[in-house]
Parts: sequence; structure tokens; C-alpha cells
Amino acid sequence: MIVELDRIDHSIIRELQKNARVTVTELASRVGLSKTPCQVRMRRLEEQGYITGYTALVNHTKLQQSHIAFTEVKLSDTNSHALNAFNEAVIQISAVEQCHMIAGNFDYLLKVRTRNMAEYRQVLGEQISALPHVLQTSTFVVMENVKDVGV
Repeated sequence: MIVELDRIDHSIIRELQKNARVTVTELASRVGLSKTPCQVRMRRLEEQGYITGYTALVNHTKLQQSHIAFTEVKLSDTNSHALNAFNEAVIQISAVEQCHMIAGNFDYLLKVRTRNMAEYRQVLGEQISALPHVLQTSTFVVMENVKDVGV
């Protein structure tokens, strides 16, 4: 049974998005609960799929992965078979950080993270362009990351 989220549930989610390593005691204090009810709500939010996991935010510059490009991808065919083939294949490219199907003049928008432009060019030429049914790509290089959720 899925329970409607209230103000406290939303507060728990926001606080965990800011810092998933916060102690339950500190989280409870921030949202105005005691420890046990806070733990119960967290567990319910996880079990009902509102919270799907926890992750670490990393410094991509230190990891030498600070080059970001957004790549528009237009497919030659958009039937279910073509879309499924593209979806399954794009997941295998580690440089593709995000992939979104788009309603508009192109079919997909990819967020690609690499060390530099040369590496991006290689990923584009050897991996993205070779994906099933790719007809055309356009690239937009990020000059500055102004806002990124969780950073």
C-alpha cells in the first residue's frame, strides 16, 4: 500500500538529497521527528520506491573527467525495435552519463563526460555514431557548470 507523502516525507527526501550520509539522529532533528519515527519513514520511502538508492558525489575535475558535452542524436528509424536496440546499446557506453528520449527535432539527448575534447571526439566517432540506427548527431560543449543538483 502506497501512502501519500506529507511535508515531513518531502523534508526527509530533500535532506537526504543534500547529504545521504547524515545520521538518522541528525536527520530526525532537521525534520522535526524523533529517531525511531524518522527511521520508519525512511524505510517506508525506500520500500515504496521514493528513495531508490544512495550515491557518492565525486569531484570530476580531480578524476580528470571534467569535459562535458551534450549530444543530440537523431535516429534513422523510431519504431519500437529501433528504440529498444538503441537503448540497450547506449547503456553500454561508460562515457554516457545520462540518456534521455526527447520529443522534438531529435530523438535522444546524451550527457557525455570525458577527459577532454580529443577523448570526446573518439567516443562520438567510435561509439555513439556506431550505435544502432544513429542517423545524425550534434554536439554542444559545456563551457561552465553553473548549477548541478547535489553539487
